[in-house]
Amino acid sequence: MLPTLITPAYAQSANALMANATQFAPLVLIFGVFYFLLIRPQQQRQKELKRSLSALKRGDRVVTAGGILATVQKLREGSNEIEVEIAPNVRVLVLRETITSVLKAEAANDAKPPAKAG
Repeated sequence: MLPTLITPAYAQSANALMANATQFAPLVLIFGVFYFLLIRPQQQRQKELKRSLSALKRGDRVVTAGGILATVQKLREGSNEIEVEIAPNVRVLVLRETITSVLKAEAANDAKPPAKAG
């Protein structure tokens, strides 16, 4: 009688492989959800902040990491220091990295009334 060349463990490997794949599927799904709900939006916000910091100009309103509202007065060429005014005639130097957001000027709600036909 000849010994069997294939052991029963190899015969079950296809089922074990399928079981391993179904175990990892929820992990992949969870990672995908985290990526699209948390990681990707944060990366987009960082890109937008970087873009707005590079486009800073005199007169822009900014918020520093300490929560101070300020107006940009002077940008120093070749430096990451920015001179901002935090109160009338009170100017301080801040690092560009400490600015957390650039406030956009919003239009007032003083829309013109529609012209009367006639």
